[in-house]
Amino acid sequence: MQEPVVHIDQLKLQFRTKVILDNLSWTIHKGEQWLITGESGTGKTVLAKAICGLIPVSGTLEVKFDPSVRLPARSLYVAQWFPFKDKQGGTNFYYQQRYNSTEAENSTTVWEELSAYTTKVNVGPEQINELLQSFNLLHRKDAALIQLSSGEHKKIQLSKALLLKPQLLILDNPYTGLDVQTRKNLNGLLNDACTSGMQLILISNDGDLPSCINCFGKMEHGKLSTSMQPFAEETTAVADLAIPDFLLDPEVPSPTIVNANNINVSYNGKAVLKQLNWTVNAGEKWLLSGHNGSGKSTLLSLLTGDHPQAYANEIYLFGKKRGSGESIWDIKKNIGFISPELQWYFEPTSTVFQAIASGFFDTAGLFRSVTAAQAHKVRTMLSLFKLEDEEHTLLKQLPLGKQRIVLLARAVVKNPPVLILDEPCQGLDQQQTRMFNKLVDQLSTPTRTLIYVGHLAYRLPACITHRLTLKAGVAVEMEHALYTEN
Repeated sequence: MQEPVVHIDQLKLQFRTKVILDNLSWTIHKGEQWLITGESGTGKTVLAKAICGLIPVSGTLEVKFDPSVRLPARSLYVAQWFPFKDKQGGTNFYYQQRYNSTEAENSTTVWEELSAYTTKVNVGPEQINELLQSFNLLHRKDAALIQLSSGEHKKIQLSKALLLKPQLLILDNPYTGLDVQTRKNLNGLLNDACTSGMQLILISNDGDLPSCINCFGKMEHGKLSTSMQPFAEETTAVADLAIPDFLLDPEVPSPTIVNANNINVSYNGKAVLKQLNWTVNAGEKWLLSGHNGSGKSTLLSLLTGDHPQAYANEIYLFGKKRGSGESIWDIKKNIGFISPELQWYFEPTSTVFQAIASGFFDTAGLFRSVTAAQAHKVRTMLSLFKLEDEEHTLLKQLPLGKQRIVLLARAVVKNPPVLILDEPCQGLDQQQTRMFNKLVDQLSTPTRTLIYVGHLAYRLPACITHRLTLKAGVAVEMEHALYTEN
């Protein structure tokens, strides 16, 4: 009988009183390419890290590599986030930093990052170029990492994994932030890698899969169920939530929320937004779409007050021209905001309570005291989102999906008239996505304005009625209709 590549028996891990892995057993044989699904927080990431030796566990865990396979005899775990460093090796970035051109000088470029990595994996520049072409990043090879979008960061992270092409590759939610075409390209690259002898464990709740996947697992309560067929998707209906009165009918600050005229933004001569015109009226529900790197996040940063080039453009927010005397806090008080970058750079010592409460002050962490009334609202949000047990837990200790739910609570706790949600369902499982978008629909009353960034039509709230599509910084489509991305 063929010797297994991975053999796990009675694997156990407990964090304080919570059992993460409960006497889990699993065997992977040569040629098996696995998809692992399951709700957020069921132990998928912990299991992946344990296989790659990144966390200690008790029980039997053996990984055996094949000396006849011409691939590096190692396993590689690729996390959901890309933890890049500056030229001095630092990782202490802050949210607005990516929009300051002077900060880019201390950040490595795409080409520098990948070229430095190739010395470890013995591949040439032509292979870097091929991958950049596959991920539509060739035109960005001289861009600083700090100036890339979350989707572009994911492409760099995946490129490094595919350059190494280890015998065992574990990808944790690799489709996070990727547009539709990039997902297709990634699947083709994974199929090719598995043909050459690599074994794949893919952790994902997305429907996009490479054709090489031939085994299926589902994590529940610290145990793994396995099958040769995909597990049926659970379509549990999401009931209406009991929205508290303080989250209804926000006061509208102006009939026109956004009036952007002939907007141009560039970095070092590279245009990011070009002659963009856009008007958003109060109460409209917009989808902002476009491929990775098309300028979506840059446009949003102009609206949230985080981008310094807003002052060089004709932008009216809430009826007032940027630079006419309003402060960044005057802008932010009317906006509830979520983005992948906000989650990356959030104050790491924040508890769940503190993270939600920081929404009253528009800070990435709680740095002042809250009133009794504000504390009551925070605890109401904890109850609404079923987070009571995590009130004192550090935000960073939650599964990424639950972190995103906490940040949604943070975005809405002050009942803002405008919600700007930049890829808010990244990291959420299917049930959490349905719950999230159901809540967005409930909060999208006639007086509240919504700007929502998303790539997949089936992961959007139903309330959207308008669409702006960007391509290479240019508005190529503006419609009063629901959206489908090809």
